[in-house]
Amino acid sequence: MCGIVGVVSNAPVNQLLYDALLLLQHRGQDAAGIVTQQERKFFMHKAKGMVRDVFRTRNMRSLPGNCGLGQVRYPTAGNAFSEEEAQPFYVNAPFGIVLVHNGNLTNAHALKAELFSADHRHINTESDSEVLLNVLAHEIGETTRGMPLAPNDLFEAVRKVHRRVKGSYAVIALIAGHGVLAFRDPFGIRPLCMGAAEDTVMLASESVAMEGTNHKFERNIQPGEAVFIDLQGQVHAQQCADHPVLNPCIFEFVYLARPDSVMDDISVYQARLNLGESLAKRVISTVPPNQIDVVIPIPESSRPSAAQLAQLLGLPYREGFVKNRYVGRTFIMPGQSVRKKSVRQKLNVIASEFKGRNVLLVDDSIVRGTTSKEIVQMARDAGANKVYMASAAPPVRYPNVYGIDMPTSNELVAHNRSVEQIRQIIGCDALIYQDVDGMKKAIGSLNANIKDFDASCFDGVYVTGDITLEDIERLNASRIEGDDTLEDNSRLALPNHED
Repeated sequence: MCGIVGVVSNAPVNQLLYDALLLLQHRGQDAAGIVTQQERKFFMHKAKGMVRDVFRTRNMRSLPGNCGLGQVRYPTAGNAFSEEEAQPFYVNAPFGIVLVHNGNLTNAHALKAELFSADHRHINTESDSEVLLNVLAHEIGETTRGMPLAPNDLFEAVRKVHRRVKGSYAVIALIAGHGVLAFRDPFGIRPLCMGAAEDTVMLASESVAMEGTNHKFERNIQPGEAVFIDLQGQVHAQQCADHPVLNPCIFEFVYLARPDSVMDDISVYQARLNLGESLAKRVISTVPPNQIDVVIPIPESSRPSAAQLAQLLGLPYREGFVKNRYVGRTFIMPGQSVRKKSVRQKLNVIASEFKGRNVLLVDDSIVRGTTSKEIVQMARDAGANKVYMASAAPPVRYPNVYGIDMPTSNELVAHNRSVEQIRQIIGCDALIYQDVDGMKKAIGSLNANIKDFDASCFDGVYVTGDITLEDIERLNASRIEGDDTLEDNSRLALPNHED
């Protein structure tokens, strides 16, 4: 999961890209990058860290131009500690292309071998995004063969990319002297949308990036579709997949996206309200409401579900945890030791809401279980009589291969365990999960055009149809790794301007 944005305007875009990345910060906190173009020259700055830390005044001044891209990174493959794997990525031929990517390629290993042996292109990092960039660059080169670039050439190149690349990908690429190209995988797993303001066209992962920068949301990029915005702001679009179908990642609605976003015509906030309504029915069948004194959400994504659940059950809704907003989301932090350490740093209890009460804690999902276990203990330490736990999502039982950091089975508390076994590990008095069909119905009812979702981490069904156990083991082996104490000398990338 990453956040990406692209802008074509008739005015400088550096501040606009920065503001959009702030609005997408929840999608990645590991690294951030911006590239702009002026007179066919790219200007780039990228580094590890949050947006506000990566970009200083001197960096912003060194990003001139009226079109550009930005990304906030959340690593799921490659080296989490290498600044070279921060995006955007750059290749100088054909034309000069920089690219930002949200998603995860499932055949990156095979593509990397093809790029070396058949396409004669060099990959310098372990990032699948660099692989994707080089596949795109190769196909654009093959399509144009030295001739001037036209939108139809780009659409033909994207058509070939779709046939070679497997997995999830929402992509925005800036082509020197021509404009911005964006496309989405044929299943629409990762989100991408388009909006506009006067003399400006914006592409972004979530609609909130547009609304928060005074742009009007116009539409979603369809699965398999490619959109090209030339430097005059004219939009060209074409469907480039042979058999596109909309199967968005359901975990976006459960947890990843901001509640004020609308994705694939579904309000994320309303989706979470619906999950709470569905979850309420599950709670009644497990714990009689008269045995619950109060409903308390675990900040922040679970609040809509918890509030709806409490209202339907006729129970008080209270805030029992205060979140320290200056500590990163534990789900995004690489390394289990960091995650364990940070739970009590980022949450503090309001003891009066727990003391002597039977509390129902509502979370958006339970992935590894380590956070849930500590939160249950925090509630008991605050004096709770009984601690019940409800999850607005079903048990996360299977690895995710499309860009969410839960790829190994042994990290998942629900893998090969019953609900009772999970309850004992977490230490709560009762554990209530959403069921898969209930989750899909709750969210799918908001858009009749979506016939199914990628819910692979819940049901083990991988919508791309190309995932085997061997693939999962190989992808696990390429998970983020590295040591931030080691010096990184791989400086073969477009350098930060005036660093």
